[in-house]
Amino acid sequence: MNRISPAVRNLIIINVIMLIATYIIGDNMYQLFALFPFQSPLFKAHQLITHMFMHGGFWHIFFNMYTLMIFGTVLERIWGTKKFLIFYFVTGLGAALCHNAVMDIQIAGFLNKDNMEMAARLMRTPTVGASGAIYGVLLGYGMLFPDSVMQLIFPPVALKAKWWVVIFVVIELVTGLTGMGGNIAHFAHLGGMLFGWLLILYWKKKGRLYY
Repeated sequence: MNRISPAVRNLIIINVIMLIATYIIGDNMYQLFALFPFQSPLFKAHQLITHMFMHGGFWHIFFNMYTLMIFGTVLERIWGTKKFLIFYFVTGLGAALCHNAVMDIQIAGFLNKDNMEMAARLMRTPTVGASGAIYGVLLGYGMLFPDSVMQLIFPPVALKAKWWVVIFVVIELVTGLTGMGGNIAHFAHLGGMLFGWLLILYWKKKGRLYY
């Protein structure tokens, strides 16, 4: 843990505490802190942030926090804690906004077709996870270190970071548009990457990318 940068370490700790609290308290945690669509009576503004600290189970949090530990630590050491946290929360918030925008479009479509059951079901569907911000972190790493070679354990494929980013974008876009991804919030992932890309472009334009 001492090798992990401070903000990343604290983010991991908070996420783990929230998961333990969810196991202890139960569904009330999701109702309070998960993200619901804007049209849902369960939506509260704080959910745009708090959903980032909620997870659906061990493997969900494990892969998110492992990725955050590896790539977030690199970005925090490059940018410093304050700049990294700005990037993390901007991408997480952007992910939530994009996801809820898509959800609202889907709900409106069902309402126009008088399919109240499906509209009501979507309004009661919670979204949890730091994945939007995590995809933003991956995008940030790919933009800062485009030629860094990343190798997956399974399958054992090695590619430069910039090509992994392109692959991730294509996969999320295709699965999101086709609905093949099931309950995964693909447009949240894309939103995190989009806002990360925009923020890095803004910092570059202002000459503030590294300080």
